[in-house]
Amino acid sequence: MPFPGGLWWLLCCRRGFTLLRRDYGEAEREADGEAEEEEEASFELRAQGDQGSLEVSLSQPTRSSSGSERSLLVAEEMRSLIVEKGPGPVEDDPDVLVKGWLQREMRGCMKTPWIRPRKYWFVLTPDSLDYYSSNEKGARRLGSLVLTSLCCVLWPDKQLYKETGYWSVTVFGRKHCYRLYTEHLNEAVRWVCAVQKVIDSKAPVQTPTQLLMRDVEEHRDSPEVLEQIYRCNPILRYTSGPLYAPLLPFPYGSLDQSAPGPRSYTTLRDEAVKLFNSLQQLESERDPVPLMQGVLQTCLDLPPLVDEIYCQLVKQTTEPPAPGGQGDLHYWQLLTCMSCTFLPSPPVLRFLRFHLDRTENRFPASEMAKYACFIREALGKTKGRECVPSLEEILVLMQRQEMICTVHCPGAPACSVAISSHTTAQEVAQELVSRLGLSQSPNLFALYEQSRRREQPVGSATLLADVLTRFENLAGEDREQDPPCRLCFKHYGFLDTDNVPRDSLEFALLFEQAHEMVLRGYVPTSEETLQTLAALRLQSLNSDFSTHAPFPRLEELFPPRVLHARLPPLPHRPPAKCRGARLRAGLLAGGLWGQALAKQRAERDQRLRGRLREEGASTMAAIVEKWKLLQGMGRPEAMAAYVALVREWPGFGSTLFDVDLQASPVGPGPQRLWLGIGAKAVSLYKPGEPEPLDSFCYGRISSFGASDSSTFRLSVEDRDLLFETSQVDEIAQLLNTYLASAGAQRLSQPQEPPTSPPTLEPSVLPQGLCPAPEPWQHRPPVGSSHS
Repeated sequence: MPFPGGLWWLLCCRRGFTLLRRDYGEAEREADGEAEEEEEASFELRAQGDQGSLEVSLSQPTRSSSGSERSLLVAEEMRSLIVEKGPGPVEDDPDVLVKGWLQREMRGCMKTPWIRPRKYWFVLTPDSLDYYSSNEKGARRLGSLVLTSLCCVLWPDKQLYKETGYWSVTVFGRKHCYRLYTEHLNEAVRWVCAVQKVIDSKAPVQTPTQLLMRDVEEHRDSPEVLEQIYRCNPILRYTSGPLYAPLLPFPYGSLDQSAPGPRSYTTLRDEAVKLFNSLQQLESERDPVPLMQGVLQTCLDLPPLVDEIYCQLVKQTTEPPAPGGQGDLHYWQLLTCMSCTFLPSPPVLRFLRFHLDRTENRFPASEMAKYACFIREALGKTKGRECVPSLEEILVLMQRQEMICTVHCPGAPACSVAISSHTTAQEVAQELVSRLGLSQSPNLFALYEQSRRREQPVGSATLLADVLTRFENLAGEDREQDPPCRLCFKHYGFLDTDNVPRDSLEFALLFEQAHEMVLRGYVPTSEETLQTLAALRLQSLNSDFSTHAPFPRLEELFPPRVLHARLPPLPHRPPAKCRGARLRAGLLAGGLWGQALAKQRAERDQRLRGRLREEGASTMAAIVEKWKLLQGMGRPEAMAAYVALVREWPGFGSTLFDVDLQASPVGPGPQRLWLGIGAKAVSLYKPGEPEPLDSFCYGRISSFGASDSSTFRLSVEDRDLLFETSQVDEIAQLLNTYLASAGAQRLSQPQEPPTSPPTLEPSVLPQGLCPAPEPWQHRPPVGSSHS
């Protein structure tokens, strides 16, 4: 049944009045509501120059105050921060910096284009940003945003302008956010610059916690005064209630959009309050380890929160209701993990050290005192972490113990090394060099992150705790095709491979590393030689041939890429040139033709797999026949023969990197090359070719370094070679290591009166060379500092 005309008129009028009230009456309600929405915070921000009394006497915030009381408090606060203004804008006011018409967003009206934003007259003064109903004298002031050093302003967003046609000016205050819009970019930039200039001119504000920290530091030698400070200021002591504002000042509305990982965060102030709620959950958690790791991860993603969490933990461990209880010890355990992961700022660090001393004096020989001692020692070693502690590390830190790290050594049993949260890869490599009797070796050793498909050296300054955390994260992901990583101790650089004793552990390491090079296809030689090497490998593993001897898989004896190279290449189908051909191909692929093509591909793959099995069986048979000819050869002789065959390649002893050459010195040669870094020269190889295309001794290299994250630059005399590679840091690090070792060798030799200038002077060393360390040739790689 249709509505009568009068009812339609009534409904339309009511809708119109609703819109008018929403559009015109919103500002008046906000003028009254802005003050009422201001909640009573746990502190009042003070300017840095203000002198506070010794007794701040602050308690935890409460929500029981009425709206009129909160409005009165806010009004008093605003009067103390800004100068009282008249009833309307004054045209000749010398304090007015910028004034003009702007449009303010009203409850998402920018997202509803049929509601236009309301224009207001905005006035910027050295103390606040005010807006009025009009620019006439006596106009009503509808709102005011007090500007302090914690306010922030966002620059105009181009994407928003494309969507709405307006340039935005967003100003964040303590409880309110002004989203202003204008149609002109110059006007938006003028307002942003003016507001930012006012914010920059404000003195830094301090919270009562900061003031009390300063008082505690000044009176740390007066026990009576300190006790009075702690007694009269509950904000320094444990609380079971919630926290409504952070203990330290944070910028208003400072959204962190660059935090890594899938986690999303709000403002720093809100995250600080959320973290305090998480801390309070620790008291009743039966398994606090995941919650602790979550708090640590948030601090890693949002570094400004590190000092805040330290202050919150100090607060909750000060005069708790049950000192030494389970909840209190959970706080101390998290504080222990924080001390091994993050270093606070100097003021917070001094306050934390005082708290540790005070705890040890009040509770000697207690668990809290033991944690305090452990934390003090950890703070002296912590320099920052790349990853948060793993679950295993947190469990160990909760017991104040060390972790056990397993390092695999090719040709030798795995070694277990006790490490802490501050142990570096260089320290572990030095310990293994000493433990395995390799101190007299001239070669270089290092730790590697190793898996079946990937291997890379661990930097000398890298914390092993971070490496173990990465391993734990990889193990938690679904990686069926790539087995978990492990730590391996290997040769890093070969300075002398001819004088290694055959009966030494280093020769076993050399043998295993040579076998890895063969399997990876980095030893270009004939298939006959590769089969002989595989037979020697079997002889070293199982001694003489026997039908009962365990047979390794073929890919553990013979390079798989050689077998794949025997297979016929896949037919190359040229891409469709015109759009119609591509469309017809897509339509055919989606119907019966698509099913037929899929069936053909499956049959072809099955034939290729069958052919690969046949090739593998014939290759294994040839290897076994050569193995039978090695009857009576001992394991040392087999290993020596294996290394001797591999050493016939001129590039043996060099570390090979797959690179794409951009600027070739050999004309239009192959773009895919091997870059070989050796102890005496840098060489370029065509993959599979035994002889190098070109070789450069270090005296010809003038500089090297990273042009960008994937481009390595090598300057040889008057030529610049650019290599595209994903191992830029590894190449530069290895070059630095060889050059530093060469300098250390010269320094360790006895000096005679020179008759001619030396060939290797520091002044002529390539750029990017880090200073040579002590003359120890078994040192692991130096840090990757390059030009």
